[in-house]
Amino acid sequence: MREIKVDVCVIGGGSGGLSFAAGAAQMGAKVVLLEGHKMGGDCLNYGCVPSKALLAAGHRAHAMAQNGFGVTGGAVTTDYAAAKDHVAATIATIEPHDSQERFEGLGVEVIREFGRFIAHDTVQAGDEATIKARRFVISTGSRPFVPPIPGAADTPYHTNETIFDLRERPEHLIVIGAGPIGLEMAQAHRRLGCEVTVLEGAKALGKDDPELAAIALENLRAEGINIVEGAQVAEVSGTEGDIQVSTADGTTYAGTHLLMAVGRQVNIEKLDLHCAGVESTRAGVTVDASLRSVTNRKVYAIGDVAGGLQFTHVAGYHAGVIVRQILMGLPAKASNDHIPWATYIDPEMSQIGLTEVQAREKYGDKLTVVRAEFSGNDRAIATGQTTGMIKVMVVKGRPVGAGIVGPQAGELIQVWALAIANRLKMSGISAMVAPYPTLGEINKRAAGAYFTPKLFDSVWVKRIVGLVQKL
Repeated sequence: MREIKVDVCVIGGGSGGLSFAAGAAQMGAKVVLLEGHKMGGDCLNYGCVPSKALLAAGHRAHAMAQNGFGVTGGAVTTDYAAAKDHVAATIATIEPHDSQERFEGLGVEVIREFGRFIAHDTVQAGDEATIKARRFVISTGSRPFVPPIPGAADTPYHTNETIFDLRERPEHLIVIGAGPIGLEMAQAHRRLGCEVTVLEGAKALGKDDPELAAIALENLRAEGINIVEGAQVAEVSGTEGDIQVSTADGTTYAGTHLLMAVGRQVNIEKLDLHCAGVESTRAGVTVDASLRSVTNRKVYAIGDVAGGLQFTHVAGYHAGVIVRQILMGLPAKASNDHIPWATYIDPEMSQIGLTEVQAREKYGDKLTVVRAEFSGNDRAIATGQTTGMIKVMVVKGRPVGAGIVGPQAGELIQVWALAIANRLKMSGISAMVAPYPTLGEINKRAAGAYFTPKLFDSVWVKRIVGLVQKL
């Protein structure tokens, strides 16, 4: 077994680990990267990339079936296996960017083994090598959480790690969980010709702004997706093609296929963290604001395994935070205040910062909430995409949160991500000139809505205008 000494050992070849390894190697550090499964991690192989590819297929089918603008739609023939071919082709196109060969070309030593700690400063990579490093970066990500539902062990089910390999279209897909993953897959499959039932034990899209979530859920139900809230699953049973799901109220739902989409659990079991004195919980490695282990200062954790928001772009952001510390010796802390996220159903949903409920709890009557409807946006009217709205939470002239439900919400939220990250005021958004007609004008309209009462309802403004007109 080889003995390797490096500056940094990165455990996990997902988004965060790859981002850090690439940056560190190109800046001159000696880096070894351990990955025992697929390069690119969950996002490339089972998450963001394949889900958006399947959603795109569903969107195409839905658009072709619609009547409007002088075009007659109609019955659409969908080929589920061909849609999965598109998913596979999408992954294959992006795959080289995350490949072992590319990272070796950047100067990273890549070892295709899982890593586990055997001492506070040593990791063993399978039977291939032991690695001593000055610093370790844990970026092992997460996997689907499957709750201990009675009957689950004996009933065939899918998770996001297997659903994209399914080649035969489900006649009736039952989805347990109405969060982003569950609803994205529900809409994609509905638009590709499946019956879909979604069972949620609490509230669908429960982590999102209720006002915005209600708009999205109404649209999903209008497409024929049966979303049942407050449906605590008590038991599952059956075989592939004949699935039964019973809920606590005694109702039984029958389908042909089952998808578990109830959350994530971090991948830390194989790491033997106790051997390195690294404290952890079920949420992940216990880290401080700098993403450094509180019990072993040689160890950092980024992405899902750091115990915070579980998004690919967060892992990439975390990589930048620790690059500054490990490579440049500069202090840096991670924050969630400026992190946006999106759910890619139709209409899309996006959020950054505080929701209205959170902002009211924190700021009380100091909070101003402004709204703008897509029905008042000329581009949305022209393209028939008027469902949705934006709402912005403002305190002392600065946005502290924004939420959007509507077309291209994931793109439109980026203006507010810029504003919040750089502590811009609403006046900065209002001063922006957006090309006409664009959906982006809705951001400027929301900023204008903040100033409207200050300008048009102000007695002092009217007095000043009246005085100027007399000069």
